[in-house]
Amino acid sequence: MGLADTLFGKPLANYEDKAERVGLAQGIPIFGLDALGSAAYGPEAALTLLIPLGAAGIHYILPITVGIVALLAIVCFSYLQTIPAYPSGGGSYIVASQNLGPMPGLFAASALMIDYVLTVAVGISAGIGALISAFPNLSKYTLTMCLVTLAIITLINLRGVRETGVVFMIPTYLFIACIFAVLGLGFAKMLASGGHPAPVIAPPQLQPAMEVAGLWLLLKTFSSGCTAMTGVEAVSNGVMAFREPHARKAQITLVTIIAVLIAMLLGIAVLCRAYGIGATEPASASYQSVLSQLIAAVAGKGWFYYVAIGAILSALAFQANTAFADFPRLCRSVANDGYLPAAFANRGRRLVYSHGIFVLAILSLGILMLFGGVTDRLIPLYAVGAFTAFTLSQAGMVMHWKREGGKHAHHSMSINGLGAAVTAVTALVVMVSKFAEGAWVVLLLMPAIALLMRSVHRHFQRLLRSVASRQPLDLADLAEPIVVVSFECWNKVSQKALRFALTLSREVVAVHIRADEDVDDIAPRWKELVEEPARRAKMTPPKLVVVQSPYRHVITPIFTFILKLERENQDRRIAVLIPHLIERRWFHSFLHNQRAQLLTALLMLKGNQRISIVNVPWYVKL
Repeated sequence: MGLADTLFGKPLANYEDKAERVGLAQGIPIFGLDALGSAAYGPEAALTLLIPLGAAGIHYILPITVGIVALLAIVCFSYLQTIPAYPSGGGSYIVASQNLGPMPGLFAASALMIDYVLTVAVGISAGIGALISAFPNLSKYTLTMCLVTLAIITLINLRGVRETGVVFMIPTYLFIACIFAVLGLGFAKMLASGGHPAPVIAPPQLQPAMEVAGLWLLLKTFSSGCTAMTGVEAVSNGVMAFREPHARKAQITLVTIIAVLIAMLLGIAVLCRAYGIGATEPASASYQSVLSQLIAAVAGKGWFYYVAIGAILSALAFQANTAFADFPRLCRSVANDGYLPAAFANRGRRLVYSHGIFVLAILSLGILMLFGGVTDRLIPLYAVGAFTAFTLSQAGMVMHWKREGGKHAHHSMSINGLGAAVTAVTALVVMVSKFAEGAWVVLLLMPAIALLMRSVHRHFQRLLRSVASRQPLDLADLAEPIVVVSFECWNKVSQKALRFALTLSREVVAVHIRADEDVDDIAPRWKELVEEPARRAKMTPPKLVVVQSPYRHVITPIFTFILKLERENQDRRIAVLIPHLIERRWFHSFLHNQRAQLLTALLMLKGNQRISIVNVPWYVKL
């Protein structure tokens, strides 16, 4: 087994695609880990903004969470309408582009692309943040651990959808079990104590209030808490990854994910209020995540604490997998419509869209390095793209039902219309409240990426018009090309090139650049080596042209000669034969000059339609 097979697994054939599809058990970790993992940092993001309110701030977390849960339920019901309407994959891009037009579709695609990149960065950095909560001495290795985690997730996703689901099942279900164990024990203690449980380990003392609660602060808190809604779209975008029946299994998976997430969000909010748990300053020496405080308060810091923190760490770090599952599929849909390079629509060795995976990994790497792997710096940028995509998707579904009609069309329009209105208002709140904190970057990037993709589409359209032809094959005025053979010296490589040239045309020009006077001149032996054998074979002998190069240039004189020959023969085509020496081991190629490659590149960049390039390889056998 080779290194590639060991790292990425053996290549899969096209007919093995059905075996790679997943059911509910694997669908939850693949498409739901982003949404489920956000239960760890969504409440914390909201509580962080309530720090100035001191102890009074924790009393607002429950009503804010109820609002978030209500919005989450509305979006869930909306996507339950989308999945059967688009059983081959109903992501925001497809729905918006087919129902609202190309530009709204591109805006949805760009918003989702930004959201997926931030999903990876926020998820990984939040997971490492959970680890640092338990082991503060590791804080200086934050960025390094983030990058290692990114590399591991990328490698796992390159191994295929089914293997990815298997790998992530354990951390996903362990995370869910630990959170529900904490919630169950916490509620039991809360009920037993009449609503005022005594913490096993008291959370950090909350600071005195520095300001009073205002509408603007509460709106900002709500918008930060809405990061818990990211990842909801993933299931509708990956419907075809499920086994038959695709749409039904996708719907069940979506409902299960949202139900579990709602239970965790509400449970965490209630217990934070009961135990008096608030957020601590991010990146400070005394930082503890909200879940770390909650677990310690409910169960202490015994073995369960470290198991739970480990589960949170793995779930948060691996929640980036949702983006790795959906970003390549989104790029594939956009590429199929001609707005991205066609390579994004090609599946790799394990039937995954490898180009999308690599691009997502590179972009996430840049974001993590730019922000130093600190989650709090990324949160302000996070929800803008998600809610923009939600709004465009639901608005597109309204137009879909209006066009399709039918018995239940009015009911479906009402659900999607409500979803569009609510998410639009939320998107506006998020944009305004987070504008100064970095959301302006996303607001600039979304139209910039959309315009870039439209320019790619225009280029492809111009290219198609340029090469399009409905005419039959034109065989008029055909003539043999003038064949130019470039060679350094007389050897087996140059002989092979000349032999091949004589099969193409009776007019062959051999060009030799004489850049070093110490090298033997081929001209005196040309008659013996080439002309006489050609005449004996009743063939037109190749013409030798020796170009003196006093400044020892080689590529430029050959290129200049070819362009001159092309100008002097406007009615002829020029075929340039370039001998290539091919070594058996790739590293041996560095022992030779790269003139053949350079000449090929120069002719491709500066040539025209009448100049053709033919590479003639000589395989070295040592």
